Amino acid sequence: MTVSTTDLKITWEKLPDDFILDEKPVENIDQPLLAAALREILEIAGLIVTGILVAPNMGICATVDSKLVIKAPDWFYARNVQPLSSQEIRRSYTPNLEGEVPAIVMEFLSASPNDEYSIKPTYPPGKWFFYEQVLRVPIYALFEPAAGVLEVYQLNSSGRYQVQQPDSNNRYWIEGIGLFLGVWQGTKAERTGYWLRWWDESGEMLLWGAEMVERERQRADRLAAQLRAAGMEPEA
Repeated sequence: MTVSTTDLKITWEKLPDDFILDEKPVENIDQPLLAAALREILEIAGLIVTGILVAPNMGICATVDSKLVIKAPDWFYARNVQPLSSQEIRRSYTPNLEGEVPAIVMEFLSASPNDEYSIKPTYPPGKWFFYEQVLRVPIYALFEPAAGVLEVYQLNSSGRYQVQQPDSNNRYWIEGIGLFLGVWQGTKAERTGYWLRWWDESGEMLLWGAEMVERERQRADRLAAQLRAAGMEPEA
């Protein structure tokens, strides 16, 4: 499948089975924890169903002017993705061939110099250029975990990313997922700091599994206390 623009010829071809992927380690422990936490909430809420691909650090492929380009965002969400056969293992994702262009890609920023803002058009193109001009991802989110700063850019009618302003709750509506995205500060497992979280349309925060267990424990403790106050012993 080929798409021609004024300056680029973009072809959507599946990654060859024998292609050796560049397996660079993540920059710090925050990145996989943040990515896993975002996915966990969606999975518990029943929002990851057949045809949905949510992946951290997986290569997204496009062939630009006959050269293969692979960028691996820290997190992305795509819909209408074709299922793999039982013998296949997904090593990469090629939009427009295997499913839709991701509804959102995210990058978690570190203190070191990075490629996330690069608009470099020449091979290999910068991430910003690749997401905006090649993939045309509707929403590009950049999160700096240390400072808790979230930037959200949306593709405008001119095909350029335009910075979005948060709502009164300091959250951003992500159309392709149907949830609000925002920053939350607290502790999950061994990490205390800023996290990205999801909120539904009514403004209710979607919970992690441990939070749901704790909520049920507190509910059971309150019920037991009420029964004891009424002179009844709760069942074990």
